[in-house]
Amino acid sequence: MSQDPRNTEHEGSRPAQEPDRAPSGERSPPAEEDLAATFVRETEVIEESIEDGKKVRRKGIYLLPNLFTTSALFAGFFSVIAGINGDFTAAAVAIFIAMVLDGLDGRVARMTHTQSAFGAEYDSLSDMLSFGVAPALVAFTWILQDIGKTGWVVAFLYVACAALRLARFNVQIGSVDKKWFIGLPSPSAAAFVAASVWTFHSFDADAVGFKLLMLLVVAAAGVLMVSNIRYYSFKDIDLKGPVPFVVLLAIVLGFVVISVEPSVMLLLLFGSYVASGPVLAVMRKMQHPPPAG
Repeated sequence: MSQDPRNTEHEGSRPAQEPDRAPSGERSPPAEEDLAATFVRETEVIEESIEDGKKVRRKGIYLLPNLFTTSALFAGFFSVIAGINGDFTAAAVAIFIAMVLDGLDGRVARMTHTQSAFGAEYDSLSDMLSFGVAPALVAFTWILQDIGKTGWVVAFLYVACAALRLARFNVQIGSVDKKWFIGLPSPSAAAFVAASVWTFHSFDADAVGFKLLMLLVVAAAGVLMVSNIRYYSFKDIDLKGPVPFVVLLAIVLGFVVISVEPSVMLLLLFGSYVASGPVLAVMRKMQHPPPAG
């Protein structure tokens, strides 16, 4: 009777002994963990700041304020996608949502003492998309593209002015009066453009007059951002102190009025703020005329 061929193999072909194993309780870390640890170490953010006259190095970023900034960035990106898809109402609303979130991230950082240079730079990049690229692209895809070359040139003008406005704001922090903004703030400019698109689109405004009006709105918002016209910042308002009851009542009525026709009321609100800068500048010139030569 023949043997099973599997039993005729030489024993020497088998390994003489099992490979050495690490003692029980001591396991070498898997390669995945090594790669993860290396990735975390190589991508870690390290900031240097001066605290009490000493240089301090801090690793990592603050999560809470950057979550608000990321949410604002997402809203701005969503506005771009909605504009490309022709949903201009959603695109305009997303810009307003980004505006609210942008106002919250800085306040949250100050309240929780989590300000950082990384957060400031991240916020500027988020603002560039939400209040620079998104409004210009939404306005262009809706009506400015019908004007031809002039339409995209004006849209680019707005984007460039928004970038210049943010860069100037970053280098002027701490050197200007906090009560005033130098130039129209980019969130207000974006809100003005978004409210115009939202209002005119809901009225199916495709006439030549509306195209020229939007051309003027986008161009004016861009130029005012890089102008030296002062705008009230509302930063000197004490939100923690007591206020008369009528103030709360006025706020409630304001919400009610806005809810009746949001697009029109927001356009009137931000249009008034945009116009307030030049109007106040003219009034100051009239009150203090230059000396006669």
